[in-house]
Amino acid sequence: MSLLQRISTFLRSPKGQQLVERGRRELAKPENQQKLRGLATRLSKRR
Repeated sequence: MSLLQRISTFLRSPKGQQLVERGRRELAKPENQQKLRGLATRLSKRR
């Protein structure tokens, strides 16, 4: 089984669904969105 297959299987499992939902809740928070924008800006400046 390839790595991508294992990841997709995990994401369909109940534990994987909990992780996805937690990630969505964290991304909905404005302070986390701001941190991600700052990270994206820093990464784009490196190139």
